[in-house]
Amino acid sequence: MSKATYLSVIAIALLGMGSCGGASRHLAFVSLSGNNEVGAYRIENNTGKFTSVVGSPYFGGNSPTSLAVHPSYKFVYAANQVGNNISLFSVDNNIGSISEILPRTATGISPVSIVLNPAGTLLFASNNVSGSISVYSVDPGSGALTQVSGSPFATLPNPGALAVTPSGNFLYVVNSNLFSVVGYAVGSSGALQQVPGSPFILTSGPFGIAMDPGGKFLYVTNPSTNALTVLSIASNGALAVAPGTPITAGTSPVAVAVHPSGQYVYVANQGSSNVSAYSIAANGTPTQITDSPFTVVAAPVFVTWDPNGKWLYVGGQTSREISEYQFTTTNGTLAPSLQSVTTSVAPTSIGLTQ
Repeated sequence: MSKATYLSVIAIALLGMGSCGGASRHLAFVSLSGNNEVGAYRIENNTGKFTSVVGSPYFGGNSPTSLAVHPSYKFVYAANQVGNNISLFSVDNNIGSISEILPRTATGISPVSIVLNPAGTLLFASNNVSGSISVYSVDPGSGALTQVSGSPFATLPNPGALAVTPSGNFLYVVNSNLFSVVGYAVGSSGALQQVPGSPFILTSGPFGIAMDPGGKFLYVTNPSTNALTVLSIASNGALAVAPGTPITAGTSPVAVAVHPSGQYVYVANQGSSNVSAYSIAANGTPTQITDSPFTVVAAPVFVTWDPNGKWLYVGGQTSREISEYQFTTTNGTLAPSLQSVTTSVAPTSIGLTQ
């Protein structure tokens, strides 16, 4: 798998936005790494129709690969993998346009994933080449980032995608080369301390990562073995492989997303251009549902749910498009909505509002 493909698979924050456009629509922000841009779209809640915001796409930093939307809905952050920094954009909630606020915030070398804690008070960035995680406090008024004491925190070499628990108490980062997931307890100041038993060694290299809405399970894709592994999360943040996993997925699974209900999990299989869908048992064990896998856009690199759980958004690397699939509440199946948007270059991540 190419480094470009690796960098395009990032777990993305899905956050509510009650003030944007009322109840009839929500916003989508898309990182266009190849053009150093971030696109902005309005999406109709009922039909799923995409409309590009006037002025979009917007110029940003060098190679934005991961986006995070602040829970206040005022700010969007972009990790610039080549620029070694983070861009801060203010959001016009009336029309959905964004404006970058300079200067950019320095990171370590090659930040490939960023995530906010649910309170929006801390932002975490994994620095792939530096082998570290930078932690920043977030100013609630301006959105400005300030690196916390002790940051950046050393981790295993080449950290990748990040996930944080709904409580904000634990942070997890995947390391593909060392077949491991590293877990951290997050202090009130943002300081990181490895949880007992960390790093947690798997049978194959983890790649994509997603958190269950209840904070009980962590889902990771294993592209080299075409599998999905489920890890249960103990009260102290320690991880254990759930019964019956790893479970077979499609070819080269690179991204994963849990439905907001917590009842289903979906895996993007880049090599077979489809999405595998599973129901989730109480112990976290997935079972593939009827008609799965579902054919999607060519070479999918991300799968992301809108916060209401009605639409699944899939980004295609080779097709340079984002397509939308409708969720069936009775059995978790996916149906094409016939709504899609073509981008100028391959999209690498998407952030959605409610």
